[in-house]
Amino acid sequence: MTERYWAVIPAAGVGRRMGSGIPKQYLPLCGKTVIEQTIGSLLEHPAIAKVVVALSAKDGWWSGTAYANHPQVMRATGGEERCHSVLNALVVLAGEANPEDWVLVHDAARPCLRPDDLSLLIETLRGHPAGGLLGMPVRDTMKRTDALNGVKETVSRERLWHAYTPQMFRLGLLRKALSEALARGDLVTDDASAMELAGHIPLMVEGQAGNIKITQPEDLELARFYLEFRS
Repeated sequence: MTERYWAVIPAAGVGRRMGSGIPKQYLPLCGKTVIEQTIGSLLEHPAIAKVVVALSAKDGWWSGTAYANHPQVMRATGGEERCHSVLNALVVLAGEANPEDWVLVHDAARPCLRPDDLSLLIETLRGHPAGGLLGMPVRDTMKRTDALNGVKETVSRERLWHAYTPQMFRLGLLRKALSEALARGDLVTDDASAMELAGHIPLMVEGQAGNIKITQPEDLELARFYLEFRS
């Protein structure tokens, strides 16, 4: 049976740190919204069959996007936390995909994913038993502080990585890992964490620094730079 590749985008958050009146995924970016840029970066890759977007039940902006009625975009109901949204999307996807198919979970607020990074992730992990994720080795000096931000120690950056997305795992394994984590009350902040807790060893795949996550207002300008530089 031929393996297929699907994408999941958890997009039920509101992005309070942006200080905007609308969720950050709907902010304008280079003539589109952030989430339109993100979905496009996935659907434009020939390996991706469909994208499942997990949206808040109170979302009032999705219907105005270019992908609201797209034949390759499915919708799932978002949950209280990111992990709930991803699991809900996997449940929806299971009606069309096989457990052995690959799922690439990607942040809605990472609109600058490059096609060559996506290809690298897919090709590197194609035969991997667990799957893995894009990331970048830590380059800065790392400090650990106390509750008042006083420096307690300098942490070695050797073998430390910044974890990015997409994070790519088998549908069946990821669904099981997330279900087990949530049953224990572990609200994992990324999919690789759930896989690690289930005993798997995800592989880090070095991507490019431009795959930023929009969190603060200034990140929009940086994302605009990367997208305009690419074009």
